[in-house]
Amino acid sequence: MSDSGPSRALRSIYDHPLFTQEQLDKIFAAHTNFELKKNGYLLEQGQTANSYYIIAHGLVRFYVHDYNGNEITTQFICENEIVNEVSSLFQRIPSVQNIQAVTDAKLWKIDFNDFQHLYHTMESVREWGREWMSAQLFQSQQRSIEMITQSASSRYLHLIEHRPQIVQQAPLKQIASYLGIADTSLSRIRKEMFHG
Repeated sequence: MSDSGPSRALRSIYDHPLFTQEQLDKIFAAHTNFELKKNGYLLEQGQTANSYYIIAHGLVRFYVHDYNGNEITTQFICENEIVNEVSSLFQRIPSVQNIQAVTDAKLWKIDFNDFQHLYHTMESVREWGREWMSAQLFQSQQRSIEMITQSASSRYLHLIEHRPQIVQQAPLKQIASYLGIADTSLSRIRKEMFHG
């Protein structure tokens, strides 16, 4: 990794007042560097997740196939965020989603068993984990509500404002499916926004 010492991504994720420096050192030591080429997979449908990842550089997406076989992007994970197929990892069941690199990606990886060890030996990790899960649940609910209550244009503007990395790095087709619209509709929205 280009950062000297623990990566900025790791520091960002585990930046929590509960952790002592000694605990952070143990947590950081449990992670290993991992690189993934564009279009490579961290997890494919039917596989069971054995790790979670933190993105130091690049963009990753979750996708499923709809009843017609089309790829629908359900989630984008940006730099300094966690890539985690929660159901598969913690319930030890096959994933219904695919996790794919949108760009070349540099990640930190922690295996399930190493995380379990930290979780069971450090109260602070349990508390951090609960807070992370609560935040994920909140974001998921917000997204569900926004898909119903906001126009496609508003959702796209929100994406530009709050998660510009996605708009800069993901193909139009993936962004459109994430927003729940056809790529032709997204092209039209972009034209109206940027050309009046």
